[in-house]
Amino acid sequence: MSTYAVFQTGGKQYKVSQGDTVRVESLNVPTSGNISINDVLLYSENGSLTIGSPTIEGASVSAKLVKNGRSKKIRVFHFKHKTRLRKTFGHRQNFTELEITDISLKAAKKTTAKKTTAKKTTAKKTTAKKTTAKK
Repeated sequence: MSTYAVFQTGGKQYKVSQGDTVRVESLNVPTSGNISINDVLLYSENGSLTIGSPTIEGASVSAKLVKNGRSKKIRVFHFKHKTRLRKTFGHRQNFTELEITDISLKAAKKTTAKKTTAKKTTAKKTTAKKTTAKK
């Protein structure tokens, strides 16, 4: 079993382990800089799984910037029939390529809360008897 984590950045979730290279949405990281991502949703080590709600406190994924770049151009074509409307344009998405250097989980303090059960007291309802007059 290996260690892996699921983290969130740019509205997307990525499953990574140490040494992986991943392309994420463009981040403002200085060139040849390091980044620490604290939005860790899931952490697994040797089969033991830790799931956050929504994130795990004290968990972080450290990464080194490999490069900032732009992906290949995609062609977007809009067409409306009967109106001779044809539009073609392109789009290139910015990305940041990261190399995962470390996945760490600092043990959060576990507080054990005692469950207290409150005794329910039910109030007896009193009903008034109706008297009917007989003729």
